[in-house]
Amino acid sequence: MATINTLSVLFILVPILGALLLVLNLLLAVHNPDNQKIQSFECGFSAFSQTRSRFSVAFYLVGILFLLFDLEIILIFPYAVSAYNNEAYGLWMVVIFILILTLGFVFEFGKGALKISTVESDSNSASNIAQKNDYII
Repeated sequence: MATINTLSVLFILVPILGALLLVLNLLLAVHNPDNQKIQSFECGFSAFSQTRSRFSVAFYLVGILFLLFDLEIILIFPYAVSAYNNEAYGLWMVVIFILILTLGFVFEFGKGALKISTVESDSNSASNIAQKNDYII
């Protein structure tokens, strides 16, 4: 009789469990779709407007900042995996790295890079005209 290793059991049981949970959802869940639930919704914009609408450049900036700060996870992960074997030098390198990232975040927050202003009130005021220059098509 052949021995069944854990990995082969995992490859067999996980798809069966996933299919079973999907079937249970289809059988037991309440399904009452309405117009709001079946409409497409993307990026916080309503689908009733024109497909090419104007939005702030600040959205791009927030996205780029997210990517930069998300990359820290990739750079800290090797330390987290080997933290038990690392000594004080490795710990200080990670502390300095996180400190530099924190200073960068404080700088960006102080510059107002994370503020997203909306142009909804008076479209002719001087502040809104200056804000409109930050918008692209």
